[in-house]
Amino acid sequence: MGSLSLSRPLLMGALLSAGAALGLSDDARAEADRDPIRVGILHSLSGTMAISESTLKDEMLMLIEQQNERGGLLGRQLEPVVVDPASDWPLFAEQARDLLSGDDRVDVIFGNWTSASRKAVLPVVEELNGLLFYPVQYEGEESSDNIFYTGAAPNQQAIPAVEYLREQGVERWALVGTDYVYPRTTNKILEAWLKDQGVSDDDIMVNYTPFGHSDWQSIVSSIASFGGQGKKTAVISTINGDANVPFYRELANQGISASDIPVMAFSVGEQELTGIDTAPLVGHMAAWNYFMSVDSDANFDFIDSWLAYKGDDSAVTNDPMEAHYIGFNMWVEAVKKAGTPEVDAVRDAIIGVTVPNLSGGSSAMMPNHHITKPVMIGEIQNDGQFSVVWQTPSNIAGDAWSDYLPDSRNLISDWRAPLHCGRLNVASMTCEDGEPAVSQ
Repeated sequence: MGSLSLSRPLLMGALLSAGAALGLSDDARAEADRDPIRVGILHSLSGTMAISESTLKDEMLMLIEQQNERGGLLGRQLEPVVVDPASDWPLFAEQARDLLSGDDRVDVIFGNWTSASRKAVLPVVEELNGLLFYPVQYEGEESSDNIFYTGAAPNQQAIPAVEYLREQGVERWALVGTDYVYPRTTNKILEAWLKDQGVSDDDIMVNYTPFGHSDWQSIVSSIASFGGQGKKTAVISTINGDANVPFYRELANQGISASDIPVMAFSVGEQELTGIDTAPLVGHMAAWNYFMSVDSDANFDFIDSWLAYKGDDSAVTNDPMEAHYIGFNMWVEAVKKAGTPEVDAVRDAIIGVTVPNLSGGSSAMMPNHHITKPVMIGEIQNDGQFSVVWQTPSNIAGDAWSDYLPDSRNLISDWRAPLHCGRLNVASMTCEDGEPAVSQ
């Protein structure tokens, strides 16, 4: 006897009809509709990534509390379900499975920082038809119907940052990162772009270190030697987590200032700088889509709320926090639009949803599950904040597939019907299945 396969909406309808036939009362069904909407928070609260991720957990709790104070969502309260995957990528996958299939089954997950953790979670959310809002800059070369990428793609951070440095006269490039998929893939894209601009192999240095790396003396010495060849040199840093603290300390120890060899970081924001004496680091840079120093009423209101929530006037905000702010509000609007938190309905409703960002403009969810964002370059100041020295004149739409890699330059992602494809080859107009164009 063949099995019967029903779509989720049809299955829910069938179950409701069966419930009526079994004599379930309208009151019982109404009570189910008043159950809380559960929001999974999947961020490391311990381990090497806790320095970055624990703040995002706190922010999500604040956003949920604020939404509940406004009456909740669809007349129901939001209930956070917090776990600690402890900077352990397989544990991210296990806890995502628990969140989507356990007793406290959630309707949506906000979480992850590293691409290694996201890639561990991706097959789980696809298998169990969950929704993950991912708030951190990443390497691209991926598209999932079950993930919304609210952090920057390479064309919204890495490429504009390197273009900016080229315009400042930089000729030599030290690409220094943590040894996992995000730095390696981002650097493949940057190397391809630089070589397209005529940069030779001799003018590109690449180095990777493990998570939590602490002994930077020899590597920083190599950077100093590489930068002492008569050409203006910059470091492109994709170092993640708490390894940033000893890296910047060693730069200061060896007397390398921003005027000598500037560092452009993609994973260092206000939160990471709280553990560093920033006086020797003034002038080093970071590329993000938001800084705490942004001058806008929306940002000032958000900062006031955050400081009050934390009860700490020294608390800081950062770019991934803005990404969660945008993603959470997009999800809220999509649930309202769909009239339900049910995954398939929300996924269809969210395309095109536009919400305010914190820099005074707005961000829209695109058909490729990436959002529109401005790009900013900030310089480190004495007070641990960033002064914005450059910004794109308008928002940039995130590109899931890089134009600078031969295997992906013809690919786009469009999750709307009838295309519904994460790897659409626009040259052949075919939807390609299989592994991503760039693997770990």
